[in-house]
Amino acid sequence: MRYALIMAGGSGTRLWPMSRAGLPKQLIPFLGGKSLLEAAAERLRGLLPPGRIFVGAAEKHRAAILRALPDLDESRFLGEPVGRDTLNAIGLASAVIARRDPDAVVAIFAADHVIGPTGTFHQIVNRGFEMAEAHPETLVTFGITPDVASTGYGYLELGEPLEGGAFRVRQFREKPDAATAQGFFEAGPERYLWNSGMFVWHAKTLLDCIARYEHVSYAGLSEIAAAWDTPDQSCVLGRIFPALPKISIDFAVMEPASRDPLVRVAAIPMKLNWLDIGSWPMFARTCPPDEKGNRVAGGRSLLLDTTRTLVASSEPRHLITTIGCEDLIVIHTPDATLVCRAGKAEAIKELHKRVGEQFGEELL
Repeated sequence: MRYALIMAGGSGTRLWPMSRAGLPKQLIPFLGGKSLLEAAAERLRGLLPPGRIFVGAAEKHRAAILRALPDLDESRFLGEPVGRDTLNAIGLASAVIARRDPDAVVAIFAADHVIGPTGTFHQIVNRGFEMAEAHPETLVTFGITPDVASTGYGYLELGEPLEGGAFRVRQFREKPDAATAQGFFEAGPERYLWNSGMFVWHAKTLLDCIARYEHVSYAGLSEIAAAWDTPDQSCVLGRIFPALPKISIDFAVMEPASRDPLVRVAAIPMKLNWLDIGSWPMFARTCPPDEKGNRVAGGRSLLLDTTRTLVASSEPRHLITTIGCEDLIVIHTPDATLVCRAGKAEAIKELHKRVGEQFGEELL
């Protein structure tokens, strides 16, 4: 049977000061009053029945997520006591779902993507399900056609064509430097795609891979899954999960699987509109520009002699004004304001760390 997992556990530090520990980016009503998580769940309607959609996130956000998603019941919320990166988040969901349905085929999605049109998205994901069902040894991933030489995404290096318009993945390439990214971009989408972080596979196939490549995580996840839906669930989860090795699914599984003769890693190109809202410049692309390229989200603004500037406020009546500015990011919240050059947005992650060190966790 087919299932889906929405991963909603990211901290969103590059979207500070709006994204906070108590209200991370996936729960902020960024999209016209709708959160990224709500949009991700709506996007799956018609693809799968609500009862086969799971959400993985921090346990501390359980109540907020259940309020945001009325169709989600407690049994399909997978609360992590601490973040242990994507291998363990996805592995936990796969192990729990496989315990309930040993033949489960699971699709993995992120809560911070903006994707459209929905009909095209459904068609492409269904192709992924069909490939995984027809070839149980296959780990399916989805690649995005690059529109710039980005250093902010990992890349899929494509090999020979497979059935259904897919390609074998020769290798996963991590976030490159500028010169390497330019080379990937110039090689074209027949050779390199962005790694979207979306997947489809048999839960059992993924767990077999984890057993071969990351046996410590496999042992821990297996013990947690064995206790799931029993009175010992919380105790076992709280004892084992925080001690699991912290590692991403790409490093732990997808990279070694692309070299494993027992597994086939396939990429299906996603030819649609896709944004990964992981930074303010990417969020800006969801806001319509004015005639000078300025983009405004929330609050009130008056921008004089200003170009290519993003202005956002979490206070509807707060007024932000600028004069003679260009290529800026201005983000206002009640207790913190960010002003930075758009080209320096990647440094917000380091700024977030320093804010915590100097001013305390209440601002994080």
